[in-house]
Amino acid sequence: MNAHSFPAPIPNEERSQRLTRLRAVLAEEGIGAVLLGSTESLRYYTGLVWHQSERLVGAVVTPTALHYIVPGFELSRVESIPHLPGEIHVWQEEESSAALVASLLGPGERLALDDALPLFVYHALARQFGPERLIDGGPIIRRQRLRKSESEIAIIQYAMNLTLEVHRRTHALIKPGIRASEVIRFIDNQHRALGAEGGSSFCIVSFSEATSLPHGADGDQTYKPGDVILVDTGCRIDGYHSDLTRTYMLDEPSAEFARIWAIEREAQQAVFDAARLGAPCESLDAAARAVLVRHGLGPDYALPGLPHRAGHGLGLEIHEEPYIVRGNRTSLEAGMCFSNEPMIVVPGRFGIRLEDHIHMTKTGPEWFTTPAKGPTEPFA
Repeated sequence: MNAHSFPAPIPNEERSQRLTRLRAVLAEEGIGAVLLGSTESLRYYTGLVWHQSERLVGAVVTPTALHYIVPGFELSRVESIPHLPGEIHVWQEEESSAALVASLLGPGERLALDDALPLFVYHALARQFGPERLIDGGPIIRRQRLRKSESEIAIIQYAMNLTLEVHRRTHALIKPGIRASEVIRFIDNQHRALGAEGGSSFCIVSFSEATSLPHGADGDQTYKPGDVILVDTGCRIDGYHSDLTRTYMLDEPSAEFARIWAIEREAQQAVFDAARLGAPCESLDAAARAVLVRHGLGPDYALPGLPHRAGHGLGLEIHEEPYIVRGNRTSLEAGMCFSNEPMIVVPGRFGIRLEDHIHMTKTGPEWFTTPAKGPTEPFA
């Protein structure tokens, strides 16, 4: 990969525009403020990156101002890391952060809550405000994060390309006798070498029957000739995730593996073909299941077949809206990004997951990465 192609980080101007949109909703709905916790939404709106703990670090966004809520002993650190300008309010160890939040709202004003706030924060706020003044801010925040900007899509594209290159290197590495743990370490090192933040954000490496467990098996495994290989991994660039899965064999595949692999690829293509602007998310899941039923698999979540949704949204969180699942009537719009992974599980034998991601443009769907070519050719 070319280091010169590294994408520009999200500019402060874009974060300010996000805050403007958020404030407009608060004003329209008569909400006094929204409280962002130490969550990905805090990063989305303000650029401040903070890990969750028992002490509240966050931001109160009102229709006219941005206030940060910070423990006193963390003030110097918060001041030293990137974030949009705003007034910092400090609370000391014996003080109530909930009371500090309340002091920033007018009498009777309602507070919308970041839906990723921990429950203990909610309980403290409920005692301070009264539950009737607290509302779920999740729908407001999620609607705004749902559609990615050109800057966000460029970062995700870079992260996907990076992880695809790691997959290529991993494919060349695997030989008889290698342990899954060795492959996982290799993948982490390769992500780091190519510039990912902190190496792999996650990694699943499964061989043989373990591939039939969607999120992998406990314990280590050793690759043997003739084993099915499943590798699912990703990384983060400027906070945004990649997430790619390849399932393949190094040896001549059995007729059954080749048959199921072809069905899996057909189902994945059916999801892409169904991804039209205005289409409900559930119709993509239905398209994948229709392919499986035509081939005698399923129906619904029955195995052999597809045991879970056909995809999930991706951005600052590896699983976020829109979810490609039955019952989700959300219509596809330009800027939406989501996985396409209608896994087929054959219990006790193997599982095949081919996972690539789609982003919706003004003219329809586009792949972030080109899907796999064949059961022994994981790259186009």
